[in-house]
Formats: sequence, C-alpha cells, structure tokens
Amino acid sequence: MGDPRLWSAERRRQWDAAYEARGAAGVSWFQETPSVSLEMIEVLGVPREAAVIDIGGGASLLIDHLLERGYSDLSVLDISQVALDAARRRLDANASVVRLHEDLLSWRPQRHYGLWHDRAVFHFLVDQSDRDAYLATLRSALSPGGAVVIATFARDGPESCSGLPVVRYSADDLATVLDEDVEVIVTRREEHCTPGGAIQPFTWIAGRASFPMTPHGREGTR
Repeated sequence: MGDPRLWSAERRRQWDAAYEARGAAGVSWFQETPSVSLEMIEVLGVPREAAVIDIGGGASLLIDHLLERGYSDLSVLDISQVALDAARRRLDANASVVRLHEDLLSWRPQRHYGLWHDRAVFHFLVDQSDRDAYLATLRSALSPGGAVVIATFARDGPESCSGLPVVRYSADDLATVLDEDVEVIVTRREEHCTPGGAIQPFTWIAGRASFPMTPHGREGTR
C-alpha cells in the first residue's frame, strides 16, 4: 500500500494545486453564503460558546459567518496550506480562529469539540480503511452529545471531483454508515451551483454524537 506519509504529501500537493490554479473563489465547492451549513447548525441549536471545528474548511466562508453570529471558539482543519493562508488573509488579524494544517487521516485531536462540520470531505474516502479512520477521529474529537453536520455528493451527484473519485450517498446511506456514532436528527438535499454554473446535488445530515467521550491529551493551542 506504500508509505502513508507519501500519500499524505501527494494529497497536500493536489489540494494546494487546486487552490493555486483556480483561487479560493474559483474552486467548485465555493459558496459565498453557506446557507445549508448555517441552517443545520441552527437546527441543532449549537451554542455560541461551543468549540467548532470545520473539517476541510480551509478557505470556506463558513467561519466568517459564524464569527458574525457570535461564535468565538473556531477551528479549521485543512490539508492545504494555500487554502488556510487565503482565509488568514481574508479574516481580521484579531479573529479568534485556530488553523490546523493537517491530513485528517493522520490527525490526532488534542481537545474536544461541540460541533464537527464537514462539507465535502467524507465523500473522497473511497477506501473502507480511510472511512474507518475518519470515524475514529470523529469519535476522538467530539464531546458527548456533540453536534455533527456532514455533506457529501448525492447519489445523482458527480462521480469525481478535482480529478479524484468519490463515493456518493443518499441520506439513508450516510445514516447507515454513522449508525453507531451519530443519531441523525435532520437530512437535506441541496443542489449546489458551482462558480462555473454546474449543478452538484448534495446530501446533508445533521445529528448528535451517540458515543461517550474519548479521553486524550492537552488542549489545543491557537
């Protein structure tokens, strides 16, 4: 299977190249207003003081909108330093945001979060071992009863993105995958319009962690 560190380095290069080629507002997943994310967070009643982590959210504007709504403990994890740097330049220098330049599949959370948000990372995990690693990290990262929001391409969505294959899911598919970890509260279908005008159907689920807290080390630093 090769050296996992080499695979991680290749993923970093791939996503850096995507942002460098198209810019933060030119990638297919760009949204000026992340309406469904914000709706799901409101439905789950995530408190303003909750620790939030946006998985794969590098240059996403979700953090900007959450700051405007009074959230103050925000973290963004992304494998692309280019994406994280784009967000750093955009946000106020005093914005209270932790940026984690990490490969999710090898990341080890150093604290617990009250919200795990993932728009369009999980569907890239085509190997069962990678999906297992994702779920193990989710369990390690979330507080008991923590909120979970995950979006993937729908069953009739694209078969690939940025040159990579994806796994497409219905709401029932995602609920089955997360059955032992998340109590699903609400689902949604979204037809996302890319900057190039293409329509990409997404499946969304939102729920609550249904597993006990996993102990780990020290609190993360800003």
